[in-house]
Amino acid sequence: MINTGVVGFIIIAANVLLSYKGFNDRTFYDKYKFEVDKILINKEYYRLFTSSFLHVDWQHLIFNMLSLYFFFELVELQLGSVNFLILYSASLVGGDLLALFIHRNHGDYSAVGASGAVCGIIFAAIALFPGLGIGIFLLPFSIPSWLYGILYVAFTIYGIKSKRDNIGHEAHLGGALIGMLVAIVLFPACLRENYIPIIIVFVPSVLFIYFIITKPHMLLIDNNFFKSQKKYFSIEDRYNEEKRNRQLELDRLLDKISQKGINSLSKKEKQKLEELSNKR
Repeated sequence: MINTGVVGFIIIAANVLLSYKGFNDRTFYDKYKFEVDKILINKEYYRLFTSSFLHVDWQHLIFNMLSLYFFFELVELQLGSVNFLILYSASLVGGDLLALFIHRNHGDYSAVGASGAVCGIIFAAIALFPGLGIGIFLLPFSIPSWLYGILYVAFTIYGIKSKRDNIGHEAHLGGALIGMLVAIVLFPACLRENYIPIIIVFVPSVLFIYFIITKPHMLLIDNNFFKSQKKYFSIEDRYNEEKRNRQLELDRLLDKISQKGINSLSKKEKQKLEELSNKR
């Protein structure tokens, strides 16, 4: 039996260690971050999970880990350590899947951070403890968690539509919804006891996602169902373009070898040759 609270601290420790590795190793960071084309074209689905353990900088990391710290023990105590891990993982992947869906035509879109998973934990806390007081920075008072949920969903929907910042609102919303759903499945009693605040928070989010699919023009960003006048390549176009570029790079390296020998290649070029050969 895992002691309650241990899983949350293990997750925080993993985020700190892997993020620190990413801060100092750009190759490691690029290999495991969320990137649309790498996932859809190269089938590197592991990025849906690994990107959550990377962060842009210390400020990004500390903010997410503090947010997780304030909520995880309460949720883990209620659900148990194993269920908490299930909740965290489902929120993590759910957030990235919504981001992937919305940005599937933006091949170079990339993101990192545990925000989607953390939002899942926070919204699970809202489902389990709707009367819980949540403090907001600079305000001298706290507000009920259900009201915080409504305000947060409204802010997230605005952020997705406007794209006025560099925040992954899509992952936040997806993680939050999955977190609330999983909490209800794992602890059904909360739905019977707290159905009114859950509905108030959950319904607007579901409706928004429904409109993304059925009325995509309401978004001010391009997605799979709506295109602005700006041209975006389809997945197949991007795949063929990448394939052509790989072939051109391979041809260049082989020409260099035929003219000057294998030893003329730099260490980086030899690594690239091996990578391209493996892909072929």
